[in-house]
Amino acid sequence: MAKIKFDGILEAAHYKADGQLDWVRVYERRGSSFSDRLLLKRAAFIEQLKAGKRYYVGERILYMGGQFNISQPVRLLEKSGKQVIAVGDGKPDIDDLSGVPLL
Repeated sequence: MAKIKFDGILEAAHYKADGQLDWVRVYERRGSSFSDRLLLKRAAFIEQLKAGKRYYVGERILYMGGQFNISQPVRLLEKSGKQVIAVGDGKPDIDDLSGVPLL
């Protein structure tokens, strides 16, 4: 099986009261290692995705440092002139990170 190449891992998300994504908690790849946990506001995360960075939903494996269990890719969609962040194959109208732990 081919190794999946990615630039970061999306670990958790936080939504505003209106249902829009507020911020995400990620690990960014830094060469062969990863950063500490980072909090990125929605706009900063969208800029990363626009720049071509590939993020996957995942969680760090306990006591294994830079090893992660990854599941599905994070996608940036354009819907009616708005940007929508989603995982999976659906085409939601609002940010949809189903399967990502909420904070």
